[in-house]
Amino acid sequence: MAPTSKADRKAALDVTAWMFNVVTSVGIIMVNKALMATHRFSFATTLTGLHFAMTTIMTLLFKWLGYIQPSHLPVSNLIKFVLFANLSIVGMNVSLMWNSVGFYQIAKLCMIPVSCLLEVVFDKIHYSRDTKLSIVVVLVGVAICTVTDVSVNAKGLMAAIIAVWSTSLQQYYVHFLQKKYSLGSFNLLGHTAPAQAASLLILGPFVDYWLTNKRVDRFDYNATVVLFIILSCTIAVGTNLSQFICIGRFTAVSFQVIGHMKTILVLILGFFLFGREGLNSHVIFGMILAVLGMMWYGSASSKPGGKERRTFSLPIDKSQKHGLRAELGEHDDKV
Repeated sequence: MAPTSKADRKAALDVTAWMFNVVTSVGIIMVNKALMATHRFSFATTLTGLHFAMTTIMTLLFKWLGYIQPSHLPVSNLIKFVLFANLSIVGMNVSLMWNSVGFYQIAKLCMIPVSCLLEVVFDKIHYSRDTKLSIVVVLVGVAICTVTDVSVNAKGLMAAIIAVWSTSLQQYYVHFLQKKYSLGSFNLLGHTAPAQAASLLILGPFVDYWLTNKRVDRFDYNATVVLFIILSCTIAVGTNLSQFICIGRFTAVSFQVIGHMKTILVLILGFFLFGREGLNSHVIFGMILAVLGMMWYGSASSKPGGKERRTFSLPIDKSQKHGLRAELGEHDDKV
């Protein structure tokens, strides 16, 4: 049997990374839904701080074992990343609190065009017509199966704008930092997780009290709640790591587009685990349309010209051309 080609190995690793992200993301959503809906633990920001604390422990363990090598990330970039990431977490929670579920879902869909804009402006990425149309199909499909009632107010709109832009910037920054400083997923997590854990565990209880009017230290903890919290934190390690792996291997836009597969799976699992009353023909149609759009995006973006970085060259006038040729001719003679 012929040895596996480099392209086949990359494709296998890409699929593994996506599956890792999908499984951990859907798993943590299911666990958190049970924790918050069934057991009334509504302290989402503090819980996220615990997620990053567990992730920090994982990175420290891997450093001790020698799997994470020393690396450098400037403090200014670390501060920017933590600011975007924390604004994203708080912004999404506030957006969900102040807006209807329908508008919250629309705001999440807006992350795709915003991520595209960031890639076009900062990375000079060009998208083909088919790639653009496939993104539209994904957006329409997800909107059909998730968007219901839509109402918005001024403060809700502001929260949604902050959430969309901060999340898009945080995901763009993951790819940017890994490429610029040659950081692996574990390395980047080793820099960012401790800072996020510290900041969220300090600010989280105050933010949660503002959002829920309840204190996390006065919650009636029992063995089941603690078990769910530990399970949520454990799965979160995989979720955080897989997000960095996927965005590092692909881009923030691809992560957002194909990542909506998680939305479809969460809906399907939700219907089976928490009741099927929301499952109807237009939701099923939206799911099918979204999946077809994701498949089209994968095909269109991988084709030549589907998604590529634009390069610009300065024009050379005739006198410069002749001078260049003369220099090359002299060089050839000398050689």
